[in-house]
Amino acid sequence: MKKGLIIAVIVVILVGGAVAYISLRNGNKNNQYRTAPVESGTVVQTIRATGNVEAILQIQVGSQVTGRIIKLYADYNSRVTKNQILAKIDPAPFKERVAQDKANLLGSQAAVEQAVAKLDQAEKELARDRELASRQLLSQSDLDASIANRNVLAAQIKLARSAVEENRAQLRLDNNNLQYTDIISPVDGIVIARNVDEGQTVVASMSAQTIFLIATDLHQIQVEGDVPEADVGKIMTGQHVTFTVDSFPDIMFNGVVSQVRMNATTNQNVVTYPVIVTAENPDEKLKPGMTANLAFEVARKKEALKVPNAALRFKPEVAQQSGAESASTAQASESQTGGGRKTPQSKVWILSANGPTPVPVKAGISDGSFTEIAEGNLKEGDLVITGILEPGEKKDKVTNPFAPSMPGRGSRPPR
Repeated sequence: MKKGLIIAVIVVILVGGAVAYISLRNGNKNNQYRTAPVESGTVVQTIRATGNVEAILQIQVGSQVTGRIIKLYADYNSRVTKNQILAKIDPAPFKERVAQDKANLLGSQAAVEQAVAKLDQAEKELARDRELASRQLLSQSDLDASIANRNVLAAQIKLARSAVEENRAQLRLDNNNLQYTDIISPVDGIVIARNVDEGQTVVASMSAQTIFLIATDLHQIQVEGDVPEADVGKIMTGQHVTFTVDSFPDIMFNGVVSQVRMNATTNQNVVTYPVIVTAENPDEKLKPGMTANLAFEVARKKEALKVPNAALRFKPEVAQQSGAESASTAQASESQTGGGRKTPQSKVWILSANGPTPVPVKAGISDGSFTEIAEGNLKEGDLVITGILEPGEKKDKVTNPFAPSMPGRGSRPPR
């Protein structure tokens, strides 16, 4: 009886093993797959970068003279016009210098008049001495002294006149410095920074203190983005750019590449190049200093066949590929030798009577969600496999075909 029981157990084990083998061998045919149709539409390839919003032009307004600020006429966010007074430096010391210069000028002019009068007297005396010398009534030495006196007075006139010009120049300089006590705006714009207060002393030097920072009209702005060297070769002036800012995440702003600069910077062994994007800002929502997330449009294909990126990542289990893939490989080799065209390297999988069947394709540009099918035996409406349905997942369940599958599921063969 025990012997019969042992035989029965062995038979059950063998039958179970056979059933498991057959189930494992044919189990792939019972798999249910997520699919997505091949679509026709526009694919736009972009390059991502970040940058900062800036005014087209920012002017640092400083002081050309040293003095104490006695009045401010502009503040943060003040709209100013060209030649408008922004601040006033105490003009009293400069007025005193101008008054002193005027006095010095009058003194030098009087010195010129005095020298001219003396020269006129010396000319008359020289004429009389020449007459006396011609009559032998004056010695030659006295005549020479008269001539020398005339020449000295003529030289003194030149010195006096040079002093007049020097005093005039000093007067002009101090008059200009007096005018510089009015800090004026060089452009129309808006004050975005004020660095002084009333009563504060500003010092004019080679590195003059910035009193105001003025941005030109903010109805048009620029964004300076940092593009890695691997992508900068695809950026061209005139390219369309879209970007968002954290303050308005739901608004898409549009711009155009205006300049690709050559002054590269290296940060942690990553080389980037500044790319300047200009954009309209009619509502002035974009403010200087905002961080912009840029998307440069580098390629666009209209009416292109496209598939979800998940379809190109999908790989069925190894056991189910043998028959179908070998036929596909033979067909691809025949296409390469017969047509002389390079066989596409990528593949997608479609469902057939024998299960998933590979279709060799050549991938084109991608927008991050969809990829263009540049070559391949696909047509609009074909269903490509994007993944395997999880146990209990309904066929008609709406899933995201672009989400990466978990390790060991769907897109990777079991070990």
